[in-house]
Amino acid sequence: MANFDDLLKNLTPQTRAIFDAFWSELPLPDRKNFVELIQAFPSEANLVQLLLKMGTNQLKLTFGQKQKVAIVGPANVGKSTLYNHFVPQKSDHAEVSPLPGTTKAIQEADAGLFAVVDTPGADAVGEVGQKERDAALAAAAKADFLIIVFDAIQGIKQTELELYRHLSTLGKPFVVVLNKSDLIKKDINAVLEHAANALSIQKDQIIPISAKTGDHLPELLRTMAVAEPGIVAALGQALPQYRWQLAWRAIASAASVSAAIALTPLPMVDFVPLVVTQSVMVLGIARIYNYKITMNRARELVVSFGLGFLGRTLFYELSKLGGVPGWLLSSAVAASTTVVMGYAAVIWFERGERLSNENLKTLSQNLTKVFLQNLKSIGKRKPNKKGLKTAVEEMLNDSPLGQNREVIDGQFSEPSSEIKEEKNEQA
Repeated sequence: MANFDDLLKNLTPQTRAIFDAFWSELPLPDRKNFVELIQAFPSEANLVQLLLKMGTNQLKLTFGQKQKVAIVGPANVGKSTLYNHFVPQKSDHAEVSPLPGTTKAIQEADAGLFAVVDTPGADAVGEVGQKERDAALAAAAKADFLIIVFDAIQGIKQTELELYRHLSTLGKPFVVVLNKSDLIKKDINAVLEHAANALSIQKDQIIPISAKTGDHLPELLRTMAVAEPGIVAALGQALPQYRWQLAWRAIASAASVSAAIALTPLPMVDFVPLVVTQSVMVLGIARIYNYKITMNRARELVVSFGLGFLGRTLFYELSKLGGVPGWLLSSAVAASTTVVMGYAAVIWFERGERLSNENLKTLSQNLTKVFLQNLKSIGKRKPNKKGLKTAVEEMLNDSPLGQNREVIDGQFSEPSSEIKEEKNEQA
């Protein structure tokens, strides 16, 4: 979890002054929400990119409605490589090469939570170089936020210092980035000290990153969100859907394992392997929601929700109807109760609320019917565990539940019909 005070230390004096003015006008409840959003930001680069993609899918805003972030710095410091980390569509990626001056024109793309601008080197000389420099500085002047990038290998020379002084007088919030830090790991502290002294700022106010590997990209994004509150508004809209999609991945995987376990129809769903599978799922969901629990605590939650007993009862009730092979019924019940356990865990970690027994029962019944309908396509012959696991996981990954949690939220009476209708609409 990100420490908010540590992120504030990353802000340069000019940017901190802008933030303090914003913070002083923010009511206490909004301050709490702001900090919670920042702390909920993912800590891995690949999850950051997923969140950016969620922003694209959820917000659907034009560039004019988004904060515009310009990446500015000398030539060949890795600006385009960093730009490509932000841009989800490969067709919008900038050309990257080790040759200085590869980027000769402004390039802009949608990064989901904001619009991002790649710029030519702002330290070039000569007639062509001056045109590129003018273009870069013009883009910086039009942007809402600046990422000022320097090279950890080259350090801060007079031209870099002059560029920094110019950019810092534009009145924009900005962060200072030292790229290629992966190449100087042993000397990183000394290099940061030297760069900070040259720029007359604190060492904490420079973020060392590797645009090549994505190292420290989450820290950069969190600092940007603190320094430019407009990004937080976008983050707040994208985060719930991002979290649900991550949780759904864990739920789909656990449900498919549960179905395979239940191919051997023991007297249903409360035996040890299923509890372990669901506990691992709950532990994963807790991490997604920044809720710290142990494996033992996750197991306690699984047991306390009582879905093992409910699954066994449901198995016996439906088996009286006849016409359904035991392996199919047990697998459908195991998978459905695992999905319900995952959803219940999300509600618990998100709101601190426990679903009622009636809601758990209704949702389990309806989802079991959906699983039975879909698993009948496998045929009457009992499949092997691998084949069943694959079939269940594909079914859940294709389900509208993974994209839209509203299919479950508040619709406990007939969720199975809602799932069918949405599936038919998508088809």
